[in-house]
Amino acid sequence: MTGGGRGIGRAIALAFAERGSQIVIAGRTTAQLEETAAAIRARGAEAIAVTMDVTAEQSVDAGFATLTRASGRLDVLVNNAGAGGGMPVEQSEPAEWRRVLDTNVWGTFLVTRRAIPLMARGGRIISLSSVLGRFGVPGYTAYCASKHAVIGFTRALALELADRGITANAICPGWVDTEMAAQGMQLGAAAMGISYEEFRRRALGAVPIKRIIQPEEVAGLVKFLASAEASAITGQTYNICGGQTMD
Repeated sequence: MTGGGRGIGRAIALAFAERGSQIVIAGRTTAQLEETAAAIRARGAEAIAVTMDVTAEQSVDAGFATLTRASGRLDVLVNNAGAGGGMPVEQSEPAEWRRVLDTNVWGTFLVTRRAIPLMARGGRIISLSSVLGRFGVPGYTAYCASKHAVIGFTRALALELADRGITANAICPGWVDTEMAAQGMQLGAAAMGISYEEFRRRALGAVPIKRIIQPEEVAGLVKFLASAEASAITGQTYNICGGQTMD
């Protein structure tokens, strides 16, 4: 589980935290990882916290070396680490574009590449895209491009792994009640010259169900896709967005 220290990643990790299970959470902020690891252990599961930067090949290699020493096998990979941010193209700095794509696309590739050899038949790869992987939003070209790429990566990967009995699917959340979403709303409010509260009201007003999604709801969908009941599902992309998109 990448990005496992907070937000959606933390909720997913806790959803899998059952007695007898082993949960490996990776991320860049050690303190957040350790806090989540303690919550996992409190539920009777084993937790391994791995400080890892998914954009750096050496860091990913080191993280998987730790995983291999601890277990040597991997049943479910959740590519959750992500970076956001938005700016019109002509105002964008190349370094900012690279930051978003390196995290959301390159990081997904690096981690998945190392995870596959540890998986047997029945393995699951679940990658977090976004509703912005379904449609475009002005000022978010880097983020939209990266999240569209996650979906394309997932579709091709599913076909590569089908004969090995490993499934690959993607999830597209809408507005989820996380720190990253709050930051996105603050950026949007600043760009529009309105208050955070007004931007949030408008954003959620455009969602058919008229509310924000909870991280635990996303975690429930991830857990289903990781279950035996989902063994015939691969190469698919699931929206969990309150009806924002129906593609």
